Amino acid sequence: MASGGQKFPPQKQETQPGKEHAMEPVPQFTSPDYKPSNKLEGKIALITGGDSGIGRAVCNLFALEGATVAFTYVKGQEDKDAKDTLEMINKAKTSDAKEPMAIPADLGYDENCKKVVDDVVNRHGRIDILINNAAEQYEAGSVEEIDEKRLERVFRINIFAYFFMARHALKHMKEGSCIINTTSVTAYKGNAKLLDYTATKGAIVAFTRGLSLELVSRKIRVNGVAPGPIWTPLIPASFKEDETRQFGEEVPMKRAGQPIEVAPSYVFLACNHCSSYITGQVLHPNGGTIVNA
Repeated sequence: MASGGQKFPPQKQETQPGKEHAMEPVPQFTSPDYKPSNKLEGKIALITGGDSGIGRAVCNLFALEGATVAFTYVKGQEDKDAKDTLEMINKAKTSDAKEPMAIPADLGYDENCKKVVDDVVNRHGRIDILINNAAEQYEAGSVEEIDEKRLERVFRINIFAYFFMARHALKHMKEGSCIINTTSVTAYKGNAKLLDYTATKGAIVAFTRGLSLELVSRKIRVNGVAPGPIWTPLIPASFKEDETRQFGEEVPMKRAGQPIEVAPSYVFLACNHCSSYITGQVLHPNGGTIVNA
């Protein structure tokens, strides 16, 4: 998988969020080469947008590492992906982990985020790991095309929700807990065709750094992951067919990454004995793009 020339069949999905089960090929969320070692044994983890893409791969590895997993999805649009992910977690989870939860929610609104947190806490009593991951993106030819309605929607899902989830989850997080935010390589190198998405991802970097400073006295770590071009449902749901076919070729490795190549970054940051001295930082699984940040 190191490098090289892979192309995807041209494909397009007309609505967001995209659907993993409709992709060709289906993204890789697991690998026989991954060897779990109980890094998250006994932890309660909540992953937004966990039904597909990077979120699904994180759910899988967290389950393999011993965590009890809860994730959010969009009801009516991601029902099949959520059902498939629940089945995957049940197969992957360790014997002492509790049953996984799939929670439908529109995370762009504070009251919905509070309900998600309450559902997890009512079942499990606390949250040890919060993964802010759900996102939307849309192409635009210029800034003039991005109207107020679209701008508000992208910001609500991509950054407002991160604030909302953190403010409610923190009431139920103790010393040794952590928050991991999904940002993007676009926050560092820019993307003219995804201007509003790029702006939210830059905001996530700043949010991660600021929140880490706020919570360091409570011994709660806050970090981020900035993936490069990863084969997820966002891609056919965002880009034209010819762009999908060429997706990922611009990075030094000359290919898109798979979700399973990103998910170990979240395991590392969530595991206290792996990353206890790391907070306010961002990992960059991006195929070789140099960001120097």
